[in-house]
Formats: sequence, structure tokens, C-alpha cells
Amino acid sequence: MVESKKRVWATINLRAFQENLAKVNGLCPKSKIYPVIKSNAYGHGMEQIAAAALNSETNIAGFSVATIQEATDLRSLELDLPILLLNGFIDEGELRLCIELKLEPVIHSLYQLQFLKDFLSKQSLTGPVKFWVKMNTGMNRLGMTSAECQKVFQDLRSYSNIELVFMTHLAYADDIESLKSGEFTAKQLGRFSKACKHIESFYNGELETSIAASAGILTLPDTRKKYVRPGVMLYGSSPLAQKTGKNVGLQPVMSLFSRVISINEVPAGEAIGYNATYVCDKDKRVGTVSIGYGDGYPRSAKNGTPVLIKTQSRIFKTQLIGRVSMDMITIDLSEIDDADINDEVLLWGAGLCPDEVAKYTDTIAYELFCKVTKRVPLTYI
Repeated sequence: MVESKKRVWATINLRAFQENLAKVNGLCPKSKIYPVIKSNAYGHGMEQIAAAALNSETNIAGFSVATIQEATDLRSLELDLPILLLNGFIDEGELRLCIELKLEPVIHSLYQLQFLKDFLSKQSLTGPVKFWVKMNTGMNRLGMTSAECQKVFQDLRSYSNIELVFMTHLAYADDIESLKSGEFTAKQLGRFSKACKHIESFYNGELETSIAASAGILTLPDTRKKYVRPGVMLYGSSPLAQKTGKNVGLQPVMSLFSRVISINEVPAGEAIGYNATYVCDKDKRVGTVSIGYGDGYPRSAKNGTPVLIKTQSRIFKTQLIGRVSMDMITIDLSEIDDADINDEVLLWGAGLCPDEVAKYTDTIAYELFCKVTKRVPLTYI
């Protein structure tokens, strides 16, 4: 059978991922790193990203995932490293699975503490198990009050096989230079610091803590505690509202490509695409590119969203005109004389920062990566 050309594809640059991981290590040399590889490593491929992390020159302490299924899939790769389960367990069955798979689940609610105590009343742990105790310092999503966290530490401190880490998550650290973000984050950190002192007053041994995810790692040195949990920065996107990944020295890992499949001359006054969202102010040369929201390119992308096209002469930056449809977008080729059928088009990645594209789509790069669909083959380089 004759093979067809790829109409859309993505390359995943594992070296770029490793360089971003090395940046975390450079910023947090005294911290243990738990890379976040949930949601299929933000759409980049959990198995391949985990292998790249393990084969890097950075010593990672474990991995972080969100769900039991992700943890099960990761453990099936026969990795010996710890796996932090960020969403924790919801019943005794999941608790037993966490222990069986040697996971490190988060305890974020007192009902989980009760499940654990009930379990321990019936049988003993055969080896050490680490639990992460999460305090709600202002996110108001998952986490307990300071008093509830103290209760968890008090109730579990007598079990010699149980290790505990005290953690929280910052809700508004992406714009720390602004007064509102700075005040909000300072309040969170103050609450956590006060809770630490209460626990340390009765807890035997060193209290291990974890605060920083990507935003904290980049901007808040005081949050780089015993453990850090880098997420989106590993994939080349900035977690900071006012800066792109390029601005903070990160390398894009995913590059999403497609091809020009049609070029039309459209007269001034004519509209392009569904709902006539773009009307030509002059005669336009319009290229149709074989990618759409069926591939994960966001339908919310506005007129003017940047793309790059590689012609025979060089790479040009142009823009989206007209609404995104399921399988196609349309781009302005009016100033690109040698644009031709089959020319490659870069939607985001190396050369076109994903954060820049995200701003035109009313979202963040996290969502761009995660929404790339199974129609898009990934090539690892």
C-alpha cells in the first residue's frame, strides 16, 4: 500500500524536556524533584517523558500524577521510583491499591484519615508508606485546615512505618510582581509557616515540606522546600502571566505541524469560513491548512493568531483568518509570494512560543498541549 503524507503531526523534543528539568535542578539544588507527568505528561506521552527524565543527568526523586489509573499505568512500566498521587484515594479499596503499588497518596480530607486508621486497625503495614498531608492555605480546592492537618500528624505519628510530608499548593503565584498576587501568596505562605510551627512543636524528627510547583520554582526561592513539583515548565511553557517560556529560558518540547492543502484568491469584501468572522479588507491570498479542532487546535483561536509557514525560500510568520473548523484552518498568504501546496505550517513549538499562541485563544499552553487528540501522531526526537 502506498503511504500517504502526514496531514498533521507533532514532534516531542526529549532533549528540550531534559534541559528544562536541568533548569529546575539548577534553581532548586537542595530540593528533591517530583516531575508532574499527569494527563499523559501534559499530552507529551507519559511513558516517553518518564524515560527521558530517568535518562537525564538530573536526579529525580519520584513522579507526580493525578489519578489512580495514571499511577497504575506508570507503575506498569516497572519503574522503582516513588509515585506521588496528587488527588489521593477516595475509599479503602483505593487506599489498599496505593499500598500495593507503593504509591505516595495525598491526604487532603479527614475522611481519608479515617479510612487509613480503619485499615491500620485490621492489619499492619509490611513496609514504609509515605503520605503527603495537604493544607488548604487559600486555593479552596483540596486540602484541610491547619487544625485538621495537625490531627493527621498527631494520629499517625505513632506508626513507625508511616512517613509524612506536609504540603500546600499556591493559588496565585503566576503574577507575583503584582500587588494582589503578592499579598495573596504571602497570606498563603504565612498560614503554612504558622501551621508548620504548630506541628513541629509535637512532631518527632524533621518536618519535610513541599510548596513550589512551576511558578514557585521560578519566582519564589523561599518555597523551594525539601520537595518541588515542577509541571508545565518542564514542557517549555511559562506558568507566569506576564512572561512566556522563552522569556524565562525554557525550551519548547512539543512542536505541532500541518500542511497547506489549498491556496485561493479571495476578493475584497468576501468572508472566510464559518459565520463570516473575517471579511477581507482587500484582495487576499488565502491558504487552507489541514488541521482543526478535531486534532486539538483550539476553535477559540481568534483572527490574528500567529502561525509559521516554511516555504522554499524561508520561514514566514503569518496569521489565522477565519474561524477554526474541525479539520481545517485558513491563513493569510497575501505577503508570501512563494507559498505553495504542501508547505509545512507550524502551529506552536520551536520558533513559535506556545504561550504566545495561547493568548490568542483565551487559554493557557497547558490546555493546548493536553487537548492534542489521538489523530495527531507523536514523533520523539
